[in-house]
Amino acid sequence: MIDRAADSRRKAYVLDTNVLIHDPNALLNFEEHQVMIPMTVLEELDKLKSGKASVSAECRAAIRMIDRVLGDAEPEQIRQGVPIWRDAQRVYLGTLSVLMDQPEGGVQTLANSLNDNKIINLLVSLQVADQQTRIVLVTKDINMRLKARACGLAAEDYTNDQLVSDIKQLSKGYAEFEGSFWERFNRVETVQAIGETRHYLKRGDWTDQVFANQFVVDEQGFIGRVLSVDSEHIVLRDLNHERLMNQEVWGLRPHNIHQAMALDLLRDPSVHLVSLTGPAGSGKTILALATAIEQSIEEKRFNKIIATRSTPPLAEEHGFLPGTEEEKMDPWLGAISDNIEALHLHDESPKGSIEYVKERANIQFKALNYIRGRSFQKSLILIDECQNLTPHQMKAIITRAGEGSKVICLGNLAQIDTPYLTPTSSGLTYMCERFKGFAHGGHIQLHGVPRSVLAEYAEANL
Repeated sequence: MIDRAADSRRKAYVLDTNVLIHDPNALLNFEEHQVMIPMTVLEELDKLKSGKASVSAECRAAIRMIDRVLGDAEPEQIRQGVPIWRDAQRVYLGTLSVLMDQPEGGVQTLANSLNDNKIINLLVSLQVADQQTRIVLVTKDINMRLKARACGLAAEDYTNDQLVSDIKQLSKGYAEFEGSFWERFNRVETVQAIGETRHYLKRGDWTDQVFANQFVVDEQGFIGRVLSVDSEHIVLRDLNHERLMNQEVWGLRPHNIHQAMALDLLRDPSVHLVSLTGPAGSGKTILALATAIEQSIEEKRFNKIIATRSTPPLAEEHGFLPGTEEEKMDPWLGAISDNIEALHLHDESPKGSIEYVKERANIQFKALNYIRGRSFQKSLILIDECQNLTPHQMKAIITRAGEGSKVICLGNLAQIDTPYLTPTSSGLTYMCERFKGFAHGGHIQLHGVPRSVLAEYAEANL
């Protein structure tokens, strides 16, 4: 067994395939340590690299990164370790090497019928042969970590892009105060601007974390939204509770104050990125869709609405479905269609209204696989089920937004369907934290289940 107390030994991190798919740049994130990639991992990347699936693109990016680091190194140097150069001054930290298949006479603890087992057997042999180096398997596969630890190896999850250790640390997008919010401030300067009231607060009086587009709610009915924060002042916009609750977009009004705050962000032209999280039925999709339709048809702010979502089985299945891209995506984007129907349920001719909206708002259903490399100008990009995206995938999608576009990200961190993601490693969590304080972005965690009495009871009791 490995002496786990010997942490002073030099370390060698061995990356599993799922780590490189999760973050193609992962091999650069282990500082001065040695990074190893088993030949079995390269073979798995090779098998998965073909096609237009999202995972294929990540595999190709990982292969290109490995090739860039290895360059024209000789075979012996690749086995021993190629320096990972960090900048133009030719300074390097750590090395990258490729592990060949298990050597003759190597220690075998598991059946070689599975690739995971081949990698574990290889690492056990390496650890036995080199007791001075602590071999660490890095994988997002929990079961593989369990098997590795059972065989006496050190095993870790890849957490370089996890910005919070507990999902409870994720910002809700608003701060709630007991009693009166104003009791905490010694001096407040109030200015009546055009069509709004602004309060200027001393930064030193607000000791808690505060960022742009964060809302403030107290028990006495005050609601405000932070417009800007600097080292000296916090600028707060005074929002009237009644006005917020009486907002209406495409015939839809908020059911609670959280939905009202979400609508305030969704309707604001200066906010280019909005993320909404919350349980099933809390109104994420219908709020976003109603706002998108009104801003496209009535306000003419957008030329089209791009609706897409994360579909884990899409890479294998959507090519076999009949029809156009929209028809193929319909089973996955049924929630969008359902909410369009819900918005026009009481119309004289619901079917006619739905077709009218789809045509006038130019709603387009797109597969994530085909969004890469494109640029959408003056478009509202609506991304559903964002909790199933990796941070790298989230970046690839948000960077598609061109001039005059807005991105709305929706997700429920309690419903992650992707095997190697958790609430703390989800791209939705990563994005919410990275954009916290972005002057043109906002986030709201919705509560309540206004979908129906049945849905509310099921959410609370099942």
